[in-house]
Amino acid sequence: MGLFSFIKGAGKKLFGSKEEAAPAEEKSQLKASALLAHVQALGLPFNTLKVVVNADDSVVVSGEVNQQADSEKIVLALGNVEGVETVDNQMTVATPAPEAQYHTVVEGDWLSKIAAKYYGDAMKYDIIFEANKPMLKDPDEIYPGQVLRIPNIQG
Repeated sequence: MGLFSFIKGAGKKLFGSKEEAAPAEEKSQLKASALLAHVQALGLPFNTLKVVVNADDSVVVSGEVNQQADSEKIVLALGNVEGVETVDNQMTVATPAPEAQYHTVVEGDWLSKIAAKYYGDAMKYDIIFEANKPMLKDPDEIYPGQVLRIPNIQG
């Protein structure tokens, strides 16, 4: 739980002219609906989920998930959308666990380089790739500004 920051100008282009041209209150509702549909389209599991977009484009997500990883993936799915700068995670987790670390991709990063930084072993890039599915479809397709989960591993 907590407030997560993202780069507002980076990420999946989810909002179009329909959302941007709408009056303020309707704009927030349209964006919230688009974000919820995005989470559902990715197949991310949740028991209940509510997404609210404030006038400043900050996102508040609440509800319940079974596992910590589910909560983290939902936050990343919402935050790695162009136009979203912060996500306030107010979800409850049925089976709490330690939170993962996060890494914001910079120019010149690739998953093996990130794995070497966090795990001391570039060959563990697949752990990061798997931890960020379904948002990542290919380990070679990351972009500057994207925020990735770096799960804790033993040994």
